[in-house]
Amino acid sequence: MNDPDRAGKEMHALVERLHPICRSMTGDGVRRTLEIIGESIPLDVHEVPTGTQVLDWTVPQEWNIRDAYVKDASGRRVIDFAETPLHVVGYSTPVEATMPLSQLREHLHTLPDQPGLVPYRTGYYAANWGFCLSEDTLRELQDGEYEVRIDATLADGHLTYAEHVVPGELDDEVIIVCHTCHPALANETLAGIAVAVQLAQALAESRPRHTYRFVFAPGTIGSITWLARNRNRVDRIKHGFVLACAGDPGRLTYKRSRRGDTLIDRAAAHVLSTREHELLDFTPYGYDERQFCSPGFNLPVGLLTRSPNEAYPEYHTSADDPDLVTPEAMADTLAAVREIVEVLEGNRTYLNLQPYGEPQLGKRGLYRSPALHKDNKQHQMAILWILNYSDGDHSLLDIAERSAIPFTALVEAARALSEGGLLDEASRQPSQSHGERA
Repeated sequence: MNDPDRAGKEMHALVERLHPICRSMTGDGVRRTLEIIGESIPLDVHEVPTGTQVLDWTVPQEWNIRDAYVKDASGRRVIDFAETPLHVVGYSTPVEATMPLSQLREHLHTLPDQPGLVPYRTGYYAANWGFCLSEDTLRELQDGEYEVRIDATLADGHLTYAEHVVPGELDDEVIIVCHTCHPALANETLAGIAVAVQLAQALAESRPRHTYRFVFAPGTIGSITWLARNRNRVDRIKHGFVLACAGDPGRLTYKRSRRGDTLIDRAAAHVLSTREHELLDFTPYGYDERQFCSPGFNLPVGLLTRSPNEAYPEYHTSADDPDLVTPEAMADTLAAVREIVEVLEGNRTYLNLQPYGEPQLGKRGLYRSPALHKDNKQHQMAILWILNYSDGDHSLLDIAERSAIPFTALVEAARALSEGGLLDEASRQPSQSHGERA
C-alpha cells in the first residue's frame, strides 16, 4: 500500500478496535487480540502450557478476568473494570470481600503527580490483588465499608503467541517483534501492532529477498519463550527490531543493538538521518531487544519507537488512548520502517567493470550535465560515487553513509550502471586481481 492517508486511517481503526480488550501476559484477551490481527494477516498461533521450562523461566499460570469493581455503601461502583481494564492490577488474584477504606487503601494505586489519570500496574508474580484509579477519585472516597470483587481465575493454561512469516528468496530472516500483553495502551502497544500489520501486508505484495518473521507475543516471557523454542535456528536472524510506541507525535527514536554497528543499526540511522530523530546506544533495559541481545544470543535486534518508553507523560496511564496516536504519526513510522526494509533488501556490494579511469558515460546514455540539468545532479553524483567505491569492499550503504546521498538514489544509479554494462554484483564475479578485471 502506497497511500499514506489510507494506511494511517486503517492503522488508527485497528488501534481503536483493539484498545478496549483486556490483555495480559496470558489469557483470552491475548487470543482475541490475535484473532483480530489474523483478519488482516494469516497467523500461526502457538499455545505453550503452564509449567513449560523456557530458558531460566517457567511459563506461568493463565489469568482471565470477567468483572471487577469496588462498591460504596450505596451500591454505586466507584471503581469499575467495565470502564477500563486499567482499573484492575494485572494478574490480580480473585477476591470477594467487604472492608473499610483504611484497609482497601493498601490495594489502591494512583498517580499523585497526574491526579486525573489512571495508572497501569501489574502484579504478574506477586500473588496479590489491587485496583488502579485516579488520585481525584481516591480523594472523593468517604470513610466506610466497601464491597470489593475481582471475578478472575488464575489456573494452569497456556501462554499464547503468534507468528506471521513472509517468505523470501533467502532463509536469512528479519524478525519484527510486537508486544501483546498490555491493555488499553494505544501508543505503547497497539500502534506498533498496527504498523507491523501494514508492513506485513506490503511485503506480501512482492517477493522479498529476506524472509520476514513477525512475532506477536507478551513482553519478556513471550520473547524468552520464542527464543527457547527456536534456539536451534536463531542463527537465521540476520536483522531485526522491536516495534513499540509507534503512534505518538514525538520524533522517531532508534535504540541500537548490543553490537551497535550491525546492518540494521546502520540502516535505521541512515533512514532516520533525513528526519527529526534520536539515536540511542544499547542498554539492558527497555523492551524485548534486551532478550534478543542477551549475551548468549547477541542478535542484531534494535528497538524502533517514536517517543521512547517512559519518555512521554501519557506512558502507562489512561491518557495513552486512541486520541494520543494519530494516523499521520503511524503513517510516518510505517514509511520509516519501509525505508529501513528497502535498505536491508537493496544493500549490495558491486564491482566496477571499468575501474581504470572514469568510464565514458555519455556513449552509454548515463550522463546528463548537472550544470544543464540541475534536477539530475543527485543521480549523476550517485553514479560517480558508485563507480569510485564499487571495488568489492564497499556496499551501497557504505557509499550512502560516506556520500550522504539517499540510499534509494544509489539503488537507482546502480541499476542504471548495471544495465549499462559498467557494474556487476561482487558475489557474481570470480575472485581476481585488479589487473585481470581490466
